[in-house]
Amino acid sequence: MQESLSLRALPDIPTIVHGDDLGAILGTSLDRLDPKPALGDILVVTHKIVSKSEGRIVDLKTVVPSGLAHTLSQETGKPPALCEVILTESRSILRTRPGLIIAEHRLGLILANAGIDRSNVEGNEDDEHVLLLPQDPDRSAAALARDLSARLGTSLAIIISDSAGRAWRRGVVGLAIGCAGVPAVLDLRGRQDRAGRPLAVTEVGLADELASAAELLMGEADEGRPAVLISGLNLGTSERSARDLVRPAAEDLFR
Repeated sequence: MQESLSLRALPDIPTIVHGDDLGAILGTSLDRLDPKPALGDILVVTHKIVSKSEGRIVDLKTVVPSGLAHTLSQETGKPPALCEVILTESRSILRTRPGLIIAEHRLGLILANAGIDRSNVEGNEDDEHVLLLPQDPDRSAAALARDLSARLGTSLAIIISDSAGRAWRRGVVGLAIGCAGVPAVLDLRGRQDRAGRPLAVTEVGLADELASAAELLMGEADEGRPAVLISGLNLGTSERSARDLVRPAAEDLFR
């Protein structure tokens, strides 16, 4: 592994709205960096700008809640329309208490409110607009990687990140929900430790680690830094996607 990495927040990213050419906007910002992006660099972008550009915003006033949504609303105190959107985006509801819904998102991610967000959603003065995760984050990452690599003339990997809590731990950390061109998981099984013993179970959630590192520059409030370039890792390309980070239910001892 490398002894050092460089992380740089991209400058001058405007507010993203539905229909914006995200590749053009990010490409312009990347072109302002000095030194320029190099082969093997990784761009981490928050899912919010991807979701906004793809139009993944729902006006809750247009949602008709089902009976199950009304029941979930009574259990949690959340608006019935929001509960309906959470149900639509979920495979299953795992836990609830007043003010909280833990759901298995249809992508397999375990998230509060199925990853549905109300913060930093423009036009939300009435608190009626919510932002969903991208429909297919790995596909979005691959498309953005192709676009930016063509614009820059050098291969660039992409991680789409979100912030999420963890069981047993306080605080949110960065989570890779989509990636392209970078190994989401590093399989170290079979490699020897310093004592010469072969590693039996060690797999590193590399994309999650990089997403968390980028979150240190992105922030969680009004920082306005939705994209971070990571340089110096140089792991080569990979076809492994963020789906590889999701533990299969048969291996999950906590559900």
